[in-house]
Parts: sequence; C-alpha cells; structure tokens
Amino acid sequence: MEVKPIGVIRTPFNKIDNMPVQPKGGMEIEGKVHVDCQYAQGLKDVEGFSHLYLLYLWHKAQQSQLIVKPFMDPSLRGIFSTRSPSRPNPIGLSIVRLVKVDGSVLTIRGVDVLDGTPLIDIKPYIHAFDSVENSRSGWMRSSEDEVIQRRSDCRFQ
Repeated sequence: MEVKPIGVIRTPFNKIDNMPVQPKGGMEIEGKVHVDCQYAQGLKDVEGFSHLYLLYLWHKAQQSQLIVKPFMDPSLRGIFSTRSPSRPNPIGLSIVRLVKVDGSVLTIRGVDVLDGTPLIDIKPYIHAFDSVENSRSGWMRSSEDEVIQRRSDCRFQ
C-alpha cells in the first residue's frame, strides 16, 4: 500500500530554525489545512470536534538516525523514544485546535510544522478514547512552560 498526501498544511514557518518543537509551543499560531478537493467530502462532521490529529510527512527531513539528541534533553536517545523527524519513516503527528471549516480548508491553532508540509491523514481527538490517566513520559522531564518556550534549530535537517 502506498501512502499519498491528501492535502497540504500552510503555516507561517518558512524555515526550520526557530519553529515551535511541539504544538504547545505554537498554541496561538494559526495555520490552514488545505485538503485536496477529491477528499473534501471526508471532512463531513469534522466541525463538531475541538481538536484534530494531523499526520504528515516531514518532507524536509534528510536523514534517518536511530540515536538522536532531542530538543528537550541533552542526552542521546533512541529514535522511537523521541518525536524527532529523523525517523526511518518521517511521519509527524500534531494535535491541533480546530478553529473553522470552510469547504476543504480547515483553520487550525497550535501549529508546529513547516509551511507546505504534506498532509497524509486527519483523525478526530476524542477525549474518551485518547485521554490516558496515570501515564508516564519516560525520560522527558521538561515542564509545560519549557516545552512552550522551546524552539527548533538545524539539528534534524
């Protein structure tokens, strides 16, 4: 099975340097999701959800590494314990707030992706399914404020 983009994510970020590294860091940053017309019918009923998962291709990731130094930690970590784009399959995931639906264009907030990022799927965030009580975050010790303040650099280009 081949994975093909279903649209594109438009954001104010034209370069990787100094972007938020997680959606929390871009809480007030607005972007648009342009879904290709052939998939627009699939947006029926999406406006009832406050948040969406966006799955996308890190189209500018040029390397795959199994050990990386993540943005939020000075230690080397295994790629599958991070959200680094330097993955064997460069697939990204963000939870964004849905602001508005206008035909095949979604206005979103909480943007942490590069402008022109190929969108591969949209899924609704459903609290009863997705909220996990008593979860653990492994090595990640940064506070929410540290995550909000953190910006990217060129390490994963």
